[in-house]
Amino acid sequence: MADKDKTGVTRVGVSTGAAKAPAVATGAAAVEAFIADAKALAPGAAGKRGRLVFALDATMSRQPMWDLACRQQAQMFQSAAAIGGLDVQLCFFRGFSECRASRWVSDARALTDLMTQISVRGGHTQIRKVLEHVRDETRQRPVRALVFVGDAMEEKLDDLAAVAGELRLLGVKAFMFHEGFDSAAEAAFREAARITGGAYARFGTGSGEELAALLRAAAAYAAGGRDALTALARRDGAAGAQALLRQMS
Repeated sequence: MADKDKTGVTRVGVSTGAAKAPAVATGAAAVEAFIADAKALAPGAAGKRGRLVFALDATMSRQPMWDLACRQQAQMFQSAAAIGGLDVQLCFFRGFSECRASRWVSDARALTDLMTQISVRGGHTQIRKVLEHVRDETRQRPVRALVFVGDAMEEKLDDLAAVAGELRLLGVKAFMFHEGFDSAAEAAFREAARITGGAYARFGTGSGEELAALLRAAAAYAAGGRDALTALARRDGAAGAQALLRQMS
């Protein structure tokens, strides 16, 4: 059964247990397959595991980045495993009003299976919906971090800033990872990161190593807080962790 929350993010197959688990839906065949996979996945175990929303721009310009993120997202789970584990929810937007969130998953294979069901579509950014969704998820059960990966911003900065302020009050750090050099996107991403006490970073187009390092660092924070991120930064000179730590308040 599908459900659309007040932010406009579509969710289906929400579990009735302690870990509420939205899943992706649409009428298209590819997303119907996504729904079937999502319903088959058990939600992440309750307890001390960190929770992280992994949000991506899936508009038409993002196909190379989406493929790259599919390959690199396993780094998040690997980094978090030694700290205490990580539950991740995939959130994406595409088209002109489609914004969806998956069931919470607790391993890289499950997230990859979900991501490979999604194709990009033309449309405008819907970053505000993503921020509002994370806010509402956190009110149900704490989310420690949002990771957002995108290259554009076509919304009102003041609207994004207002919701970012709500995230800060809830203790959610936004890690805004920017591909490319769009100045409007950079300004918005930096402001969302600053307001929440998170961090902004740019990575090069098609740069798997840079994105992987950033995802590892964000996952370390989601799984174990600032201490875990600091430990990662000290170990092997982890550049991604060091870059995020320098900004975080």
